[in-house]
Amino acid sequence: MSSAAIAYPQKSAEAFRTISEVALELDVPQHVLRFWESRFAQIRPVKRAGGRRYYRPDDVDLLKGIRSLLYVDGLTIKGVQKVLKERGLRHVTEVGRGNAPPPQTLVIERPVVVEKIVYVEKPTPAPQPVPAKKSRAHLRPVPDAMSLPFFDAPEVAAAPVIKEPPAAVIEPVIEAVETGLGNVEREKLDALLDELMTLKSQLQAARERVS
Repeated sequence: MSSAAIAYPQKSAEAFRTISEVALELDVPQHVLRFWESRFAQIRPVKRAGGRRYYRPDDVDLLKGIRSLLYVDGLTIKGVQKVLKERGLRHVTEVGRGNAPPPQTLVIERPVVVEKIVYVEKPTPAPQPVPAKKSRAHLRPVPDAMSLPFFDAPEVAAAPVIKEPPAAVIEPVIEAVETGLGNVEREKLDALLDELMTLKSQLQAARERVS
């Protein structure tokens, strides 16, 4: 029997209910019923002259199911719309009648981990050719008494011998040069001779160190 028939014993089970009667039974304001009608296309009350709404018993049970999903189960408007789309109008109507099927038990399957061992065989390297031993035919015996010059003590290079011109040659040349020179040229010549004598002394000292 419809729940509407129980709520209104003075009316028959198939009698229509006004919006005020449905609002009283569901304990919601009338504007809430109008709001639900704008959000759920499945609610289709019969409209008479003047816009008065009349609800069939199935309409009342559908409204009760929507109320239960919203206020008891805590679903949102979009959540109830999803239930109507996925479970159907009959399911929500049965919820309003108190005949809703028990919730399905969610079975969570644990993932099965499969270990897979992959063996990768390394390629065997190709054998490398063994280098042939060099023949020792090019070697020859070394005599016992052998003198290697590069193992001897290093020799000190002798200093170059610079020969001086004899004084008997220098002096006549100096006299001949001095005879035809002026005072300035003579002074330059004297300075040059002093420099030559200095170089001579240095050369003599170097010879003594080498010897």
